[in-house]
Amino acid sequence: MIEPAALDLGLVVAAHGRHVIVETPEGRRVHCVPRGKKSELVVGDRVRWQATGDGGVIEHVEPRRNLLFRQDEWRSKSFAANLDQLLVLVAVEPPFGEMQLTRSLIAAAAAGIPTVIGLNKIDLPGAAATRERLAPYRAMGITVMEFALKTDFAGAQGVLAPWLAGRTTLVLGPSGMGKSTLINRFVPEAAAQVGEISQALQTGRHTTTTTTWYWLDGDVGAPVRGALIDSPGFQEFGLRQVTPTELAGLMPDLAAHLGQCRFANCSHRHEPGCGVRAAAARGDITPTRWHLYEALHEELSAPPRY
Repeated sequence: MIEPAALDLGLVVAAHGRHVIVETPEGRRVHCVPRGKKSELVVGDRVRWQATGDGGVIEHVEPRRNLLFRQDEWRSKSFAANLDQLLVLVAVEPPFGEMQLTRSLIAAAAAGIPTVIGLNKIDLPGAAATRERLAPYRAMGITVMEFALKTDFAGAQGVLAPWLAGRTTLVLGPSGMGKSTLINRFVPEAAAQVGEISQALQTGRHTTTTTTWYWLDGDVGAPVRGALIDSPGFQEFGLRQVTPTELAGLMPDLAAHLGQCRFANCSHRHEPGCGVRAAAARGDITPTRWHLYEALHEELSAPPRY
């Protein structure tokens, strides 16, 4: 068996099922498959591989700094690994769902990935009302960046470019929030890359089917380069990787009041002397956020349906 250190090093820049595209340090891209039947490779993985004909076989995955995934009753879906930060896109129109936004923030917090919220389409009527909906998130210390990608890209670039530079950023959000616009404006060659990757992976189409890595700046081989990772749109975002006892600690507005409960194992649902419920009663936690906690706690406490 060849030692991993003796094999070529590569970066997974696209993945579809068992098939991935690996980029070498020199910038060459190779169609690879993992050895064995089970594939757990995700975009952002650093791998060791060896050539086989016109492609390659991945023999080893380097240790990950982090892994963002969602998990429901039936399966888990990995998005990407080794992220520096997460950008959750929401928009003035169509209105975003707070449950979906909260699930994304909790998943990132569980993985230890810094996150900001990007509010797009602030040129539309309703921007003030959307800002008001996001006020609780600002209050709990989450950065909210505002921009209008289509009508004022220069302004959006001024807001986002310094934050994106030199970092690997996963862009997450449901359809209609502006992910494709952001990717296409910051990476003009993205459409061409999509076609090449789809052909290499033999998917025939791309859009919402694969997660893809796009370089933002710097030369091939440079020590620090920014990158955007475009993720598939999602309708459901399960959190089965989070236990009910972990949930409150992953919601900053609730976590601020932990340690004020009479019982160390307080679920914050029904126990007497609960400091978190007292904070909600005082209005320190908004009713919407409290209802989200109750719904998620009930969901995570229920047995899986498989």
